[in-house]
Amino acid sequence: MSHEPRDNPAQHREQREPEELHTPIGWPLLVVFLGIIAWGAFYYFHDLLSATGATSEAGDRRSVVVVDPTAKADGAAVYAGNCAACHQATGMGLPGAFPPLAGSEWVLASKDIPIQILLHGMSGPITVKGSLYAGVMPAFAQLEDAEIAAVLTHVRKSWGNAAAEITADDIASGRKAFADKSTPWSEAELKDKVGAP
Repeated sequence: MSHEPRDNPAQHREQREPEELHTPIGWPLLVVFLGIIAWGAFYYFHDLLSATGATSEAGDRRSVVVVDPTAKADGAAVYAGNCAACHQATGMGLPGAFPPLAGSEWVLASKDIPIQILLHGMSGPITVKGSLYAGVMPAFAQLEDAEIAAVLTHVRKSWGNAAAEITADDIASGRKAFADKSTPWSEAELKDKVGAP
């Protein structure tokens, strides 16, 4: 018995299976890739080996910022970065949510009151300009004394407010006065321990 393959008409209808062919990268594309690699190496090592230490013309043009430790803090910038989201850029606050700073008796009172509010924060209801606000204000004790002094001075002299300037020494004294306090002030406690507006 012979087992020779029979002609199967279905096999003749099928196409050949595709084969992977060897297709090398064209030489123009290879030249472009090599050019990019050579340019990148030159760019990197030119700055690295530069004796002057200057950046290359096409490189990083940023300059080093030297911070003057004797420079005064910018109260308006500190306010914009930490306070304006709640109390608004106008100092008018948001009715029913965040109290106004413009014309606020708490801002214009003895400097010890706003100092303690910023150092320890406030919690619970507080009456400002005859309206009740029941929220929480975080403490900003993490700011430098000069920054707190600058922002409080900015608040006390903006939006029609006209109160005395606050110095970094005032903030340092305020930190020492209640150094053991770890909780926010309530309105009653602030009036009792620091003073009423």
